Amino acid sequence: MYRIPMLRDDPGNGGGRRNEPKNVLGDRLGVCSLSPMTGFFRDGCCDTSREDIGSDTVCAVMTVGFLQYSKSCGNDLSTPGPEFGFPGLKPGDRWCLCAPRWQEALQAGHAPRVVLRGTHEGALSFCSLADLKRLAVDLD
Repeated sequence: MYRIPMLRDDPGNGGGRRNEPKNVLGDRLGVCSLSPMTGFFRDGCCDTSREDIGSDTVCAVMTVGFLQYSKSCGNDLSTPGPEFGFPGLKPGDRWCLCAPRWQEALQAGHAPRVVLRGTHEGALSFCSLADLKRLAVDLD
């Protein structure tokens, strides 16, 4: 069963967003992608709030295999949706992916690589740090 991460309210912004969001390494959350623009808040970061019921917290690097897998599950991320300002994703694009979908893809053998510095700590409610590290592109 999936859990929605608990977030501290920030009374100054009205959206339940965290102050200084952290990544899965405990550092300040880094940018995932500005082109294409990603994130629940469409600010390039995989930050989250109570309104983000899908937990768009994993900064993932798209692959052909994952895009095909996601499409087969009913979430076509590769086809542009201009009416939504969505350009469609291609291999190599970074995108804030729903943590439960990343975990599902991992179990099916199709998980994309991960940018840990851009992955919000809330992803740990759905994914293990060991699994995320195993597929990380930014570990030194």
